[in-house]
Amino acid sequence: MASHVKRAFKYRFYPTDVQAAELSRTFGCVRTVYNMALAARTEAWARQERTTYNASSAMLTAWKKTEELAYLNEVSSVPLQQTLRHLQTAFTNFFAKRARYPRFKSLKKSRASAEYTSSAFRFRNGKLTLAKMKGPLAIVWSRPLPAGAKPSTVTVSRDSAGRWFVSLLVEDPAVQALPASDAAVGIDVGLDHLLTLSTGEKIANPRHERRDRARLAQAERAVSRKVKGSNNRAKARRKAAKVHARIADRRRDYLHKLSTRLVRENQTLVIEDLTVRNMVKNRSLARAISDAAWAEFRSLLEYKAAWYGREVVVVDRFFPSSKLCSGCGALQSKMPLRVRTWTCDSCGTTHDRDVNAAENLLAVGLTVSACGAGVRPQRRTPGGQSATKQETHGATRGIPRPQADGRSQQGHTHLPPSPATSSAGRRSSSG
Repeated sequence: MASHVKRAFKYRFYPTDVQAAELSRTFGCVRTVYNMALAARTEAWARQERTTYNASSAMLTAWKKTEELAYLNEVSSVPLQQTLRHLQTAFTNFFAKRARYPRFKSLKKSRASAEYTSSAFRFRNGKLTLAKMKGPLAIVWSRPLPAGAKPSTVTVSRDSAGRWFVSLLVEDPAVQALPASDAAVGIDVGLDHLLTLSTGEKIANPRHERRDRARLAQAERAVSRKVKGSNNRAKARRKAAKVHARIADRRRDYLHKLSTRLVRENQTLVIEDLTVRNMVKNRSLARAISDAAWAEFRSLLEYKAAWYGREVVVVDRFFPSSKLCSGCGALQSKMPLRVRTWTCDSCGTTHDRDVNAAENLLAVGLTVSACGAGVRPQRRTPGGQSATKQETHGATRGIPRPQADGRSQQGHTHLPPSPATSSAGRRSSSG
């Protein structure tokens, strides 16, 4: 683990009219440059040519000299260069099969943001001033930065509710590996209870979206009644976006507190590799699954475990954790979702479905951890091979051999088919 972890501190700020206009113009230019560079690289790819970041940067210089794109010179050049670097990273992830083919940024749907490096901002005495601006941003310092922190990059964004945020990436010396412990926990996610732990503890599902469903429905009906393209529709849309933002903020805050607690208390955390993207295709459960935010919870666990020297073990999604008796290892033939408690036919033990699943996840996770193989999330390694692990000392005798997702050992990467003729690459799994 590195001696210092780079951590982003996000704050809300309130720009002046001049600053808001400058930032909005920058967002538009960033989106334009990204889309033009993506189109150019796609055309080159159709000709079986590879385009590097340097070639894209040269294109940007040429675009600025044209009459129709001369407005690109009115904003800072650093965010424009940074968006080209982001596009290069997107292609690197695509060729490594970690993400789908890059998509064009939409005016209405894409996140409005711009990234500034140290050459394009000044941070002194707690005041942040961006390039092309005369005065500092009015930031609400809701929490202090680490002592002596010097931001390496600054990202400014605006959400659909019209709120402005600035994120400062700094080194945080306070993030250090926690003392090692023997504690381990299996985590089974659900809907009735958000989490069920192998210790028997059940963590309630707050259902943030359901609590504001009536308000959200009223706001969305108001949007539907307004004429498309009118100012009244834009106002109604912002009101609906504020309700969505309120739900998302509360959900994120709850998951942050929950994931931090679990990482601090346990050395090893075992979770199941779920394909949430496929699960939400079930119309009956899509809304509840989305509100539970299982994928976001997993992401929080993973990066916080890396920060604090913990281990997250991901068990293969096909492991029958719910149908397996944690007492004797007998496998049930069927286990419908409506069955919440069941009795094993072999040993007569009565199980709570979720607690039993968490205990089985913990057992197989400790097996994989003891064998010393890395377990990689399936959603980050599409097409990767699964590694089978088995405990050699009989600690989990009776439990079928688990399969944990591992990154493919093949070191070569094939050039995918052209996006103009095939969309299979675009639908490949992305983190």
